[in-house]
Amino acid sequence: MSENTTPTDTNRTEENWAVEYDVEPIRVRDPVAEALGVLEPGAPFVITYMDAVKEAGHSCPTASGAYRIAQLGLDALYPDSDPVRSEIEVQAAGPRDDAAYGVMSRMISYITGATEDDGFGGLAGGYGGRRDLLRFESFDPDTAEPTFRFRRTDTDQTVEVTYHVGEVPDGGPAIGNLQGILDGSASDQQRKAFSDAWHRRVRVVLSDDSLFTVETV
Repeated sequence: MSENTTPTDTNRTEENWAVEYDVEPIRVRDPVAEALGVLEPGAPFVITYMDAVKEAGHSCPTASGAYRIAQLGLDALYPDSDPVRSEIEVQAAGPRDDAAYGVMSRMISYITGATEDDGFGGLAGGYGGRRDLLRFESFDPDTAEPTFRFRRTDTDQTVEVTYHVGEVPDGGPAIGNLQGILDGSASDQQRKAFSDAWHRRVRVVLSDDSLFTVETV
């Protein structure tokens, strides 16, 4: 673009969300961001659920469950302070290629910074490194439901969060409109009915703590 060209995309900074959610954001400090002047010392990143949706590319009971797993796990590990990236190890009970664990682990990694061997190795001397802090099939859970553990590497305290996904209410018959939406045959009324039913389930996951169990292990 030449210096005399006027930009025509007036929506570049505008969020065009078709849905809204009411859920608290997650605050997490990042030592590297602080060291490099991205954040003021002690100031956290503020990650909203919609930020996490951008990473996943969609909003669903799996994505919202991952967000709440991270939120509840970090709240339990850091009751009096903000969580700190590079000090959070994430252990997934299931395999990386599992449909649920795969999506959830990516969102939880985005929030906590924990990665496998392809992650950020840290500044000089490994400062703020997040590599090898995400592990799969690292423990045997007592349930087949999605379960993650979060460990503070500075204190070795560990909490386990289980998502009772089987207790999430179904969306009713309107969920069946999805196929029509995908093939273009759904009416506007069917689209709206599907959207209302779909996002109602997501809002339940984001607001109902009884769908989760948090334990110190």
